Amino acid sequence: MVVTKEAVATKQEEQLVIFELGNESYGVDIGAVNTIIRMQPVTHVPRAPEAVVGVINLRGSIVPVMDLRKRFLAGAYEETKASRIVVVETEIGVIGMIVDAVTETLSIAADTIEPPSTLVSTVDSQYLRGVAKVAERLIILLNIEKLFSRIETEAIGVIASTANQQAEEIPPADESMQ
Repeated sequence: MVVTKEAVATKQEEQLVIFELGNESYGVDIGAVNTIIRMQPVTHVPRAPEAVVGVINLRGSIVPVMDLRKRFLAGAYEETKASRIVVVETEIGVIGMIVDAVTETLSIAADTIEPPSTLVSTVDSQYLRGVAKVAERLIILLNIEKLFSRIETEAIGVIASTANQQAEEIPPADESMQ
Protein backbone atom coordinates (compact mmCIF):
# COMPACT_ATOMS: atom_id res chain seq x y z
CA MET A 1 0.00 0.00 0.00
CA VAL A 2 1.32 3.43 -1.00
CA VAL A 3 0.73 6.27 1.46
CA THR A 4 0.10 9.57 -0.34
CA LYS A 5 0.62 13.08 1.00
CA GLU A 6 -3.15 13.51 0.98
CA ALA A 7 -3.62 10.44 3.18
CA VAL A 8 -1.00 11.68 5.63
CA ALA A 9 -2.56 15.16 5.71
CA THR A 10 -6.00 13.79 6.55
CA LYS A 11 -4.57 11.95 9.55
CA GLN A 12 -2.75 14.99 10.91
CA GLU A 13 -4.29 16.59 13.94
CA GLU A 14 -3.90 19.95 15.57
CA GLN A 15 -4.01 20.52 19.30
CA LEU A 16 -5.89 23.70 20.22
CA VAL A 17 -6.82 25.67 23.30
CA ILE A 18 -10.41 26.83 22.85
CA PHE A 19 -11.70 30.00 24.49
CA GLU A 20 -14.77 32.20 24.26
CA LEU A 21 -15.25 35.86 23.52
CA GLY A 22 -18.87 36.89 23.53
CA ASN A 23 -20.82 34.12 21.79
CA GLU A 24 -17.94 32.95 19.61
CA SER A 25 -15.36 30.21 20.06
CA TYR A 26 -11.74 30.85 19.18
CA GLY A 27 -8.77 28.52 19.05
CA VAL A 28 -5.00 28.93 19.27
CA ASP A 29 -2.30 26.33 18.79
CA ILE A 30 -1.59 24.68 22.14
CA GLY A 31 2.14 24.94 21.45
CA ALA A 32 1.93 28.74 21.67
CA VAL A 33 0.22 28.68 25.08
CA ASN A 34 2.58 29.17 28.00
CA THR A 35 -0.04 29.02 30.75
CA ILE A 36 -3.64 29.90 31.58
CA ILE A 37 -4.27 31.86 34.77
CA ARG A 38 -7.23 33.29 36.65
CA MET A 39 -7.82 37.00 36.38
CA GLN A 40 -5.61 39.11 38.58
CA PRO A 41 -5.06 42.84 38.99
CA VAL A 42 -3.56 44.40 35.86
CA THR A 43 -1.36 47.47 36.28
CA HIS A 44 -2.41 50.15 33.79
CA VAL A 45 0.25 51.47 31.42
CA PRO A 46 -0.26 55.08 30.34
CA ARG A 47 -0.55 55.84 26.60
CA ALA A 48 -0.68 52.18 25.60
CA PRO A 49 -2.83 51.18 22.61
CA GLU A 50 -6.49 50.75 23.56
CA ALA A 51 -6.50 46.95 23.56
CA VAL A 52 -3.34 46.75 25.73
CA VAL A 53 -4.75 47.09 29.23
CA GLY A 54 -1.49 46.92 31.17
CA VAL A 55 0.96 44.46 32.70
CA ILE A 56 1.01 41.68 35.26
CA ASN A 57 3.82 40.12 37.25
CA LEU A 58 3.94 36.46 36.27
CA ARG A 59 6.49 34.51 38.27
CA GLY A 60 8.86 37.46 38.39
CA SER A 61 8.46 38.51 34.75
CA ILE A 62 6.45 41.49 33.61
CA VAL A 63 3.92 40.41 30.99
CA PRO A 64 1.90 42.84 28.84
CA VAL A 65 -1.83 42.00 28.82
CA MET A 66 -4.21 42.58 25.93
CA ASP A 67 -8.01 42.57 26.10
CA LEU A 68 -9.13 40.50 23.12
CA ARG A 69 -12.70 41.76 23.50
CA LYS A 70 -11.48 45.28 22.79
CA ARG A 71 -9.43 43.96 19.88
CA PHE A 72 -12.24 41.96 18.25
CA LEU A 73 -15.59 43.03 19.64
CA ALA A 74 -15.04 46.73 20.38
CA GLY A 75 -16.07 46.40 24.01
CA ALA A 76 -14.13 45.86 27.21
CA TYR A 77 -14.37 42.58 29.09
CA GLU A 78 -16.59 42.22 32.09
CA GLU A 79 -14.76 40.08 34.59
CA THR A 80 -16.55 36.93 35.71
CA LYS A 81 -15.46 33.81 37.58
CA ALA A 82 -14.78 32.21 34.18
CA SER A 83 -12.53 35.06 32.89
CA ARG A 84 -8.94 34.00 32.24
CA ILE A 85 -5.63 35.31 30.99
CA VAL A 86 -4.16 33.05 28.31
CA VAL A 87 -0.41 33.65 28.28
CA VAL A 88 1.15 32.96 24.89
CA GLU A 89 4.67 32.91 23.45
CA THR A 90 5.09 35.06 20.34
CA GLU A 91 7.96 36.37 18.25
CA ILE A 92 7.76 39.64 20.19
CA GLY A 93 7.69 37.94 23.59
CA VAL A 94 5.28 36.61 26.17
CA ILE A 95 1.84 38.24 26.09
CA GLY A 96 -1.30 37.72 28.16
CA MET A 97 -4.69 37.75 26.44
CA ILE A 98 -7.86 38.34 28.48
CA VAL A 99 -10.69 36.03 27.37
CA ASP A 100 -14.21 35.42 28.67
CA ALA A 101 -13.56 31.74 29.39
CA VAL A 102 -11.27 28.89 28.42
CA THR A 103 -13.53 25.98 27.58
CA GLU A 104 -11.34 23.08 26.51
CA THR A 105 -8.34 21.69 24.73
CA LEU A 106 -9.23 19.95 21.54
CA SER A 107 -7.62 17.78 18.88
CA ILE A 108 -9.00 18.41 15.44
CA ALA A 109 -8.16 16.88 12.10
CA ALA A 110 -6.28 19.28 9.84
CA ASP A 111 -8.76 18.60 7.04
CA THR A 112 -11.61 20.14 9.08
CA ILE A 113 -9.94 23.56 8.85
CA GLU A 114 -10.97 25.89 6.06
CA PRO A 115 -9.14 29.09 5.18
CA PRO A 116 -10.92 32.32 6.07
CA SER A 117 -13.40 33.57 3.51
CA THR A 118 -12.19 36.24 1.10
CA LEU A 119 -15.05 38.36 2.45
CA VAL A 120 -13.30 38.65 5.83
CA SER A 121 -9.70 38.49 4.63
CA THR A 122 -8.42 42.05 4.78
CA VAL A 123 -5.16 43.62 5.86
CA ASP A 124 -6.65 44.08 9.36
CA SER A 125 -7.78 40.44 9.61
CA GLN A 126 -4.58 38.60 8.72
CA TYR A 127 -4.63 37.11 12.22
CA LEU A 128 -7.41 34.74 11.06
CA ARG A 129 -5.82 31.40 10.24
CA GLY A 130 -9.03 29.62 9.37
CA VAL A 131 -12.27 28.19 10.64
CA ALA A 132 -12.62 24.69 12.05
CA LYS A 133 -15.89 22.81 11.79
CA VAL A 134 -16.33 20.72 14.93
CA ALA A 135 -19.64 18.93 15.36
CA GLU A 136 -22.33 21.63 15.17
CA ARG A 137 -20.09 24.62 15.83
CA LEU A 138 -17.46 26.74 14.16
CA ILE A 139 -14.19 27.68 15.86
CA ILE A 140 -12.27 30.70 14.61
CA LEU A 141 -8.56 29.86 14.54
CA LEU A 142 -6.11 32.64 15.30
CA ASN A 143 -2.56 33.10 14.09
CA ILE A 144 -0.88 34.44 17.23
CA GLU A 145 2.07 35.86 15.29
CA LYS A 146 -0.22 38.09 13.21
CA LEU A 147 -2.72 38.92 15.96
CA PHE A 148 -1.22 42.24 16.99
CA SER A 149 -1.10 45.38 14.85
CA ARG A 150 2.22 47.06 14.18
CA ILE A 151 1.41 49.76 16.76
CA GLU A 152 0.39 47.16 19.37
CA THR A 153 3.53 45.13 18.63
CA GLU A 154 5.79 48.13 19.09
CA ALA A 155 3.99 49.19 22.29
CA ILE A 156 4.08 45.68 23.74
CA GLY A 157 7.81 45.43 23.01
CA VAL A 158 8.53 48.76 24.68
CA ILE A 159 6.31 47.97 27.68
CA ALA A 160 7.89 44.56 28.22
CA SER A 161 11.51 45.69 27.87
CA THR A 162 11.06 48.81 30.02
CA ALA A 163 9.13 46.98 32.74
CA ASN A 164 11.62 44.11 32.89
CA GLN A 165 14.60 46.51 33.05
CA GLN A 166 12.95 48.32 35.95
CA ALA A 167 12.15 45.02 37.66
CA GLU A 168 15.83 44.02 37.42
CA GLU A 169 16.84 47.24 39.20
CA ILE A 170 14.63 46.43 42.19
CA PRO A 171 16.33 44.06 44.62
CA PRO A 172 14.39 40.89 45.42
CA ALA A 173 12.39 40.87 48.63
CA ASP A 174 14.11 39.36 51.65
CA GLU A 175 11.72 36.53 52.39
CA SER A 176 13.41 35.75 55.72
CA MET A 177 11.93 38.95 57.17
CA GLN A 178 8.34 38.01 56.38
